[in-house]
Amino acid sequence: MTSPSPEAAPPQTFDAMPLSADVRRAIDELGYLHPTPVQLAVFEPASRGRNLVVQARTGTGKTAAFGLPIIDALVKRGTSHVQALVLTPTRELALQVTRELDALSKHRGTRVVAIYGGAAMGPQIDALSGNAQVVVGTPGRVLDHIRRGTFDTSGVRIFVLDEADEMLSMGFAKELHAIAESLPTERQGLFFSATIPPDIERLANKHLKDPEFITLSSDQIGALQINHFVYFVSGDKRAALVRVIETENPESAIVFCNTKDETERLAELLKSKGYDADWLNGDLEQKERERVMSATREGRLRFLVATDVAARGIDISHLTHVINADLPESSENYVHRTGRTGRAGRTGTAISLVAPKDIGALYLLKLTYGIKPIERQLPSETELQTRAETDLITMFVDAFASREPAGDDLALARRLLTHESAERVVAGMLRDHLGARPDAQQAASEARRGKAPPPVVSPEPPPAARAAERRPEAPRRERASRPEQPRRGAPHKAYAAWEPPAEHDDDAPILGGRDDARRPRAESSLPGFTEEPASSAAPTVRRAEPAAAGPVQLDEEGFVQIFVNVGRRDGASAGELQRILTERAGIERKDTGRIRVRDRNSFVSVKTDDLDKAVAAFVGQVLGGREVIAERARDRAD
Repeated sequence: MTSPSPEAAPPQTFDAMPLSADVRRAIDELGYLHPTPVQLAVFEPASRGRNLVVQARTGTGKTAAFGLPIIDALVKRGTSHVQALVLTPTRELALQVTRELDALSKHRGTRVVAIYGGAAMGPQIDALSGNAQVVVGTPGRVLDHIRRGTFDTSGVRIFVLDEADEMLSMGFAKELHAIAESLPTERQGLFFSATIPPDIERLANKHLKDPEFITLSSDQIGALQINHFVYFVSGDKRAALVRVIETENPESAIVFCNTKDETERLAELLKSKGYDADWLNGDLEQKERERVMSATREGRLRFLVATDVAARGIDISHLTHVINADLPESSENYVHRTGRTGRAGRTGTAISLVAPKDIGALYLLKLTYGIKPIERQLPSETELQTRAETDLITMFVDAFASREPAGDDLALARRLLTHESAERVVAGMLRDHLGARPDAQQAASEARRGKAPPPVVSPEPPPAARAAERRPEAPRRERASRPEQPRRGAPHKAYAAWEPPAEHDDDAPILGGRDDARRPRAESSLPGFTEEPASSAAPTVRRAEPAAAGPVQLDEEGFVQIFVNVGRRDGASAGELQRILTERAGIERKDTGRIRVRDRNSFVSVKTDDLDKAVAAFVGQVLGGREVIAERARDRAD
């Protein structure tokens, strides 16, 4: 949070909320110092059992806003059946909410489980029958359990909708009504939404008795707090996107597309340019989906290319940019997309590529929410050249930042810079050092593109043993030896082995509505390839299509790649690696291909006939105090 001005009142602490000692202890261990406005506004009326409809933008602490009263006051500790049901639009948000509720109840013993589509039913049935007190789930899977008799809702007293407007816009209206009607009549409802359109009001008035509306932000407040830019594009939009990313150079971003196929094509295009990118849409298998989201949340993935549906409810607080490769079809979606940046007092930037067909939607956005994006022209060749020169300068600065220069060298440099021919001398030195300028610029640009986003510091999770016991993703073997619990409804064995179909899950409505998430995925038109790892922490890269089988990774005709275990952090540079090849193996620059230096390792391309002597030249050398290991770069398996 930003520091208050001298005139402003100091922010309130959690002493302002009458929390029990064990919940307060959990909050202190999480490092939370000040409750957010939504948490302060909701705690007291929610703890008294009031029905609430709360309007607050994503990223304002809504999970703790309903989690604190549920854990502290509403769930009875001595009652073992499900007392609270929380619905979220996506499985990622369900897991995220489960983790936070787990952390808040760390010392209270409340049992929280998640049930969501795309995962096996057996472990979820075990969790539901194992004295669960709070269930967090997605609408489709929750309704599936209710209909199968594996989820008894007769004891539910608190009903929470998180991101209610998102669920309605995804086509879950029928599911929400069906679930609400299966719950006891006497219950409390807490509905949270970033916007309050008429359908949210109708939903609240139908299922909540005398609801109290709490408004903490108008629809556009989050969008107005970030910078908005638009680029008008009349030709190749993908090429235009790459030019914009080259000049803007975001630290981390979500790139939104309106179709599934486009997410895959754009992600593969960005990876082919050297960027750490991956795609997310409704066709991705659950295991891969969780891998991609984990990499994004932890700051290991620089560009996430996604559809609206796939990114619904995802809370990633560290994003610096939201890029609309396709302008969304509605102004509300624009607000939701751009609300994913500029969180917790950080600055944020929204960039949109606007085609002629999008002019009307842009005008409606300005009219509806008062957002006035700054118009920019696509980067010119001069601007791209400026970026290339900046990359070279950054490469030099990074290479010499950790080296302490000798005093006489500094003195000579200062005298040289005052000489009337200083520019000509420095230019000559650069030419001698860099060799062929295009190669050096390419290496410098690749270093920038391969740069990972800043690390993200996450709160410490609950102890592993307790988390494994309570979370739904716990290995099945932990519960295999437990006696089967008697349970009302359908017999446990009837559904324990049920698995969702490979191309279907419960992130899509099951009572009619949109079926886009169930459409078979079209194959990407781009060939598969293996991305170079930017660091040892980088996620495994998945191909759009399997690459051709073969033991050696070729990067261009007649050349083969060598993996070298040293990179920029060890003081390695393209020039230094070429020097080793020249001096120890007699391989001149004209006989080598691309030399790509990453943070922790490098890839050197040589002719196939020179492979063995090039590897021998590197082995045993020492760079940055680290012994060099080199070997053929093999095609990486998924």
